[in-house]
Amino acid sequence: MISFPPMKAFCSLTLEDLSAWLQEKGEKPFIAKQLFEWVYQKLVLDFSLMSNIKKSLREMLLKEFSLPLLKEKRVQTSSDNETLKYLWELPDGKLVESVLIMSGERRTVCVSSQVGCPARCAFCASGKEGLFRNLEKGEIIEQVLLIEKHLHAKGERVSHIVFMGMGEPLENYETVVASIDALTNPACFGISARRITVSTVGIPEKIIRLAEEELKVSLVLSLHAPNQHIRKKIIPYARKYELAELLTAMDYYFAKTKRDVTFEYTLLKGINDQPEHADELAELLKNKQCTVNLIPYNPVDGLNLDRPPKENIEDFKDRLEKKNICTTWRYTKGKDIAAACGQLALQHPLQKTTPLQ
Repeated sequence: MISFPPMKAFCSLTLEDLSAWLQEKGEKPFIAKQLFEWVYQKLVLDFSLMSNIKKSLREMLLKEFSLPLLKEKRVQTSSDNETLKYLWELPDGKLVESVLIMSGERRTVCVSSQVGCPARCAFCASGKEGLFRNLEKGEIIEQVLLIEKHLHAKGERVSHIVFMGMGEPLENYETVVASIDALTNPACFGISARRITVSTVGIPEKIIRLAEEELKVSLVLSLHAPNQHIRKKIIPYARKYELAELLTAMDYYFAKTKRDVTFEYTLLKGINDQPEHADELAELLKNKQCTVNLIPYNPVDGLNLDRPPKENIEDFKDRLEKKNICTTWRYTKGKDIAAACGQLALQHPLQKTTPLQ
């Protein structure tokens, strides 16, 4: 007999979980598909409005499942109307942020996987206060679901998902993988794995494990330095893992999944943006089928760091391209609402908790 705790998060359930629960309650298991259709296709998040579900079952669902879990506390819109930042309150009162980026036909949701972040990268706001806790599957899924509902009102849908919000996704491994399974499941969102990206600061054994899952998602490594010495200065996690070990894991991911990998490189004035750094980076990535995504530093309150001048960024990019390194320069979106890369943080008076040590 399967036991379910009271007020379980509906979005934490698989179709099989829900079918088993229905059978336990003496209901037909096929109703699970109807419920999933109401939630993930029709975007109806109130059981009482599901008209083809009998009243007694609707009442039972209202008593036993939370939907939605997240409470929208604030939505900020960038000056160009292309980026929205959402602040969600979780059931325990903690807070996370996620971002909707609108670019052409793309509607990309940047989701958080943890409250805070354990990585504490020198240039990033998310880890300034450390890690509070992992997010549950339902808390990750609902970030996408609630933004999907927002888009649905305009006749649009989420097209891409990036695990680039608050947290280190591979430190919440099982939950992130379960969330990807749900996001790609045709009974839920049905988003192609090729439109999902996981960004990591670099945990070799978990990169290899992710490759073995054969999920075919894109993988992005937050590299940010051309050598181990500089990387250790700006990324504390680099003290745990040698750069050579990390690159070997990324090579394995490419070989196993046949998905190109991306190396993100945040340019910090006077730290990793010099011509010799570009040349060293090109040598480090020589003969790899990859892309380097240059990210000019986005200001974070309290951090004594600067963005390089435009000419330095252009020179850095040119040097990489002359060495046959595929290079992109990320256009900054949402900077004016602190929604750009590295700017998501616990910027709200409701957040009064103590991080994990």
